[in-house]
Amino acid sequence: MISPNEFRKGAKMMFEGAPYIIVDFQHVKMGRGRPHVKAKMKHLITGQVIEKSFLTTENFDQPDLEMRTLQFLYSQGEEYTFMDTRSYEQYMIDEEHLGDAKWYLMENHEYDMQFFEGRPISVELPASVVLVVTESEPAVKGDSVSNIMKPAKVETGLQIKVPLFVKEGDKVRIDTRTNEYMERAN
Repeated sequence: MISPNEFRKGAKMMFEGAPYIIVDFQHVKMGRGRPHVKAKMKHLITGQVIEKSFLTTENFDQPDLEMRTLQFLYSQGEEYTFMDTRSYEQYMIDEEHLGDAKWYLMENHEYDMQFFEGRPISVELPASVVLVVTESEPAVKGDSVSNIMKPAKVETGLQIKVPLFVKEGDKVRIDTRTNEYMERAN
């Protein structure tokens, strides 16, 4: 059980029969009336964000979430197929549930997948990944003004902005939370 007094960013709870994650919260004490907590919550399955106020006396169950390590096999249309390497059971998750995580999935790599009631609902990514640049325009001599960025495409199809010195075949580290170039990698 979790009460609104225990809300923290990233805390998970069941609300109206569905799993939610707390995105933001604020404790409110008015001069009159009972204290309450305003929370911004994201539905873990649909991704919908809602705002609600809760009395501090309410209690909520914690969702039955399970983490498993699965290997990404392939994508076909809008469906992505993963396999449990222990049981060889395959799971499909659609592009809508993956969100931006689809840009970082590499075939035959393992990822942590979050399950709710036996169904995969999301992929947990590391904070950054290293990908190879597959398309990038060459820099023009004389373009040396600092902080100039050019478009580039990496091996998964993600379009990012990179500094002028990055060329095709270079490995770059990308922040998975912001989809931005961080540094050149070895």
